[in-house]
Amino acid sequence: MADPKETKDETAEKAEKPAKAAKEAAPEEAAAGAAEGAKRATGRKKDRKNIPFAIATVRASFNNTTITIADQTGNVLSWSSSGSIGFKGSRKGTPFAAQLAAQAAGNAAKEHGVRQVEVRVKGPGAGRESSVRALQAIGLEVKSIKDVTPIPHNGCRAPKRRRV
Repeated sequence: MADPKETKDETAEKAEKPAKAAKEAAPEEAAAGAAEGAKRATGRKKDRKNIPFAIATVRASFNNTTITIADQTGNVLSWSSSGSIGFKGSRKGTPFAAQLAAQAAGNAAKEHGVRQVEVRVKGPGAGRESSVRALQAIGLEVKSIKDVTPIPHNGCRAPKRRRV
């Protein structure tokens, strides 16, 4: 904590002195640090893992389908969604969009060495089955398919019914 007697100008000068000294002392080091910072800002290097077995979670809502492929500890290897593929609006909820999203996520996971997947399907959307078929079609061996759609056991009161 600064002295209450010091003025704002004096505290600003004290903060600037170490920064000026660092710039004057080693301009080469400062340039190297800036280049290194630029590398980090553009994105980190993707390291190739070798994970033969993974868990694919397909979240199929009425409006979109998201496919996430993670290892057994939960670290995400790849993901894709109908929206990230380029579909907009109501086309994101179609089975074809889900198929393309599953292919994109599966191919990215294959780069990490994934050969077998356990599929967990969640939600009522149209892309449930087509995304599982797409994962099989690109060469991933589907070990099991499990429906993990959350169903309340008389928990919270449901919202009032829509009248159309």
